[in-house]
Amino acid sequence: MLHEPIVSLAIIVVLGVGAQWLAWRVRIPSILLLLLAGMAVGPLTAFLFPDNKPILNPDNLLGDLLLPLVSISVGLILYEGGLTLNLREIREVRSVIRSLVTLGALVTWVLAGLAAHFLLGMEWQLAALLGAILVVTGPTVIGPLLSHIRPQGKVGPVLRWEGIVIDPIGALLAVLIYEALLVGGVQDAAGATAQALLMTILIGGGLGTAAALLLAWLLRHYLIPDSLQNPVSVLLVVLVFVLSGELQHESGLLAATVMGIVLANQRGADVHHILEFKENLRVLLISALFVVLGARISVADFAYFNWQSLLFVVFLIAIVRPASVWLATIGSGLPRRERIFLACVAPRGIVAAAVASVFAISLEEAGIEQAGMLVPYTFAVILGTVAFYGLAAGPIARKLGLATTNPQGFLFIGASGWARDIAAALHKRGFKVLLADTNYEHIRAARLAGLDAVYGNVLLEETIEMLELAGIGRVLALTPNDEVNALVSQRFLRLFDRAQVYRLPSAGEARADKGAPSDMPGRKLFASNTTYATIASRLGSGWVVKITTLSEEFNYDDFQTLYGPRAILLFTIAEDDTISVITDEKPADPQPGQSIVAIVNPDELLMMT
Repeated sequence: MLHEPIVSLAIIVVLGVGAQWLAWRVRIPSILLLLLAGMAVGPLTAFLFPDNKPILNPDNLLGDLLLPLVSISVGLILYEGGLTLNLREIREVRSVIRSLVTLGALVTWVLAGLAAHFLLGMEWQLAALLGAILVVTGPTVIGPLLSHIRPQGKVGPVLRWEGIVIDPIGALLAVLIYEALLVGGVQDAAGATAQALLMTILIGGGLGTAAALLLAWLLRHYLIPDSLQNPVSVLLVVLVFVLSGELQHESGLLAATVMGIVLANQRGADVHHILEFKENLRVLLISALFVVLGARISVADFAYFNWQSLLFVVFLIAIVRPASVWLATIGSGLPRRERIFLACVAPRGIVAAAVASVFAISLEEAGIEQAGMLVPYTFAVILGTVAFYGLAAGPIARKLGLATTNPQGFLFIGASGWARDIAAALHKRGFKVLLADTNYEHIRAARLAGLDAVYGNVLLEETIEMLELAGIGRVLALTPNDEVNALVSQRFLRLFDRAQVYRLPSAGEARADKGAPSDMPGRKLFASNTTYATIASRLGSGWVVKITTLSEEFNYDDFQTLYGPRAILLFTIAEDDTISVITDEKPADPQPGQSIVAIVNPDELLMMT
């Protein structure tokens, strides 16, 4: 029964989604669990069971469809990654990214190829191919890693862009080496390589750009109904990917990436709803791909997980990545600590795994010796780099001063008028504040007030990845919609400690008893009867956000006497500039020397005189 096709498909879905959920719960990179899950139902069960049959055998399950499905899935993943790239965020670091994906990629290829030959014993041609495959980094690993660490400076956009752009470049380089391997002969290989490079750029770049502009035109003129916009988007990506690949071998990855980047940066049509669908599709594709590719490893391949592969991974981490970053960023103007951090982050992911699997099968069919070494060594690099960078990147960022252990800043979800008033008061006091909203007028008003603000839906992963969360320690969900506040709280619980995610009380909670428990995610913000309508009404009728410093002569009792019981207490600021949120769970008890941030009625002063 275990080997029936429907059972195998169910195993892929259950293990893939289950591993993603477990990784989210324990806050580790999902790729580790996905690969291990695939190996568990593949080579591990083949080793343990008497008949040497794995529970999941992707080759028997999918047959000739395996590699086409893997290739198309990677194309869709790169398309989704391209959709998240905004040219505006890299104006200051465009030259750095260009150097990393050109000079840095060249250095990585050369050094990784040399290491593959001398450390792993590969023939020169195959070592060059493995070096090309390992040029790519893992954007599906880097994105969540950056969201968790929240580094300061320009390293976030640089790593995000490098991870997406270098994938088709690395794949293209691998294709060129692959073509050279099949052609043989230095002169013939050089000619074939030059022709393949030119054709890939022209066909892949041209078709990707044309498809993006076509989709934008169709959306702008309302020629696609809402219910079909996402399916048509997938249709065009698959069509361009396949057509480009048919015209020029393996140029589809470049076409898909270019299509995503062009579509994301055109101004004629809104594509945010497409982003949301692609994010969900990406999670499913990555889950299935890693389980399938992990299950394809054979028992014999475990022989390659030896000290040579460990030394190879260490060489990539300790020598290759630092050398490529250092050479690529000479004269870039990046601070030294940011260059060091860039040198400490280069996990490999799904593109490396997929490209290695595709080329290994093709080369084995062509009779190339040692082709079977590509997949196990690539997977060893993926496991080693993801594990190392996942564990070490955070401490390294804190050691370099790019991330703090106790950040005091605030992320405001919702940038209404009164939210901007509170943010402005905190910003003036020196605290970092960042606002996010789906209402562009709110964002525009926040920026005019000198506040950092991001336009987008934070329930989407790509919006979260765009947020500069360095120095941000708390999330305040301040939208007028109680359900949205709950969803926002649930989303950010995986990035912030539970104690630091707050939301406005719902109308029902405001009417309930003060100590009544709530089953909604996120801590109730301020007093339990302080709803969106309450704050909007007060500030709309002339009340103000005021920061008052207490002293021995003017203590908290005096403050209460002055402003009365109707004042809404928001925060307390200690003398060392650490800030605390006032809630029913943690009521205000400020001491002399501390400050109170509150919404008060200035007319109370007039009425008392």
